[in-house]
Amino acid sequence: MTSPHTSPSEGFSTLIVLPTFNEAGNLDWILDRILVSIPRGHVLIVDDASSDGTGEIADRRTAADPRIHVLHRQGKLGLGSAYIAGFRWGIEEGFSTLVEMDADGSHPPESLPAMLAHHADEAGADLVIGSRWVAGGSVVNWPRSRQLLSRAGNAYARLVLRLTVKDVTAGFRVYAASDIAAMDLADVDSKGYCFQVDMTLRLLDAGGAVFEYPIEFRERERGESKMSRAIVIEAMLRVTLWGMQRFARGLTHRSL
Repeated sequence: MTSPHTSPSEGFSTLIVLPTFNEAGNLDWILDRILVSIPRGHVLIVDDASSDGTGEIADRRTAADPRIHVLHRQGKLGLGSAYIAGFRWGIEEGFSTLVEMDADGSHPPESLPAMLAHHADEAGADLVIGSRWVAGGSVVNWPRSRQLLSRAGNAYARLVLRLTVKDVTAGFRVYAASDIAAMDLADVDSKGYCFQVDMTLRLLDAGGAVFEYPIEFRERERGESKMSRAIVIEAMLRVTLWGMQRFARGLTHRSL
């Protein structure tokens, strides 16, 4: 793993962690949209040894803009570990707010100001999720099979884990760095989207509150989806195990 080329300037509090693997067709486009939406934000690209030139694009953008940083990792190590690496870097560099989002354009950066405002509000939530499945949320150009898979996975997680969060698998999120720092991340080894479920449970178990902000989720237009059967199986097995453990402990949670 190599370190980012520059350190953030004083006065910047929000870090967007952007994992990439073969996103050369999307990276410039999504970076431009992020920085227009939150000009005082910083972006950390966590690249898992992309073979399509994504890492080189990240280096070019990092050299040209002090708000952009990059971590080069030595292989495809998984979404969960990419976010954890990004979180740790952000905490060490003193950012107070950490954002998760995909690099493929499915998460609209234009929703970030509203999500950050909800998070910063004194009566707001410890975690703000950009949600597809609450009132006002929507999906565009997503195959019906993927919609059904997402809805079914979220319904199963809500039932088994006794949650009321509608889109617990969503990867568009705003956290307080202090909440992440308080978690024991050493034992987080979820690879796929069940990482999002894992992090939600950890925050709720620590007494945190969740707010779901409706977003328009769009299917990627360039590049290939990273979804696989192994990711789905991992999520089902882990959610089932966590559900059994939580049932034994009598845990249940509600969102805002």
